[in-house]
Amino acid sequence: MSFRFRLETLLRLRLADRDQRRAELVKAQRAEDTLLAQAEALAREQTQTHELSRNLASPGAADIDRLIAAHRYELVLRTKAQQLAGQIQQVKTEVERRRQVLVEADRQVRVLEKLREKQQAAHTIREEKHEQKELDEQALVGFTRREVPT
Repeated sequence: MSFRFRLETLLRLRLADRDQRRAELVKAQRAEDTLLAQAEALAREQTQTHELSRNLASPGAADIDRLIAAHRYELVLRTKAQQLAGQIQQVKTEVERRRQVLVEADRQVRVLEKLREKQQAAHTIREEKHEQKELDEQALVGFTRREVPT
């Protein structure tokens, strides 16, 4: 008699759910990585723009129009950086939320797997006892036949 875990379907559903949660976490982490890369690029651009402004403001013949445009662009970049920082924080929160959901889904799978293991072990013990009982009965029948004179 082979072992059949009665909750196998539920376990498969939980495994599929865990895999889906893992994929959702990976997607959120990729979004976070993309935003962090954008933030790095924006920081580099801010540094370059600041250097340009400093060079334009140096003593000598200053191009006022370019200096004003550079300052305006710095303000635009600063605003973008603030918006990006807000988005990054939101995505980090979402990544953490998805990580917790994955942890819970994984816990549910482990609970079912542990139950299956326990039931499998109990089934194996029952099977071994049944086999031992049959062997004992066969041995008893054989012993009885040898003892009874014919």
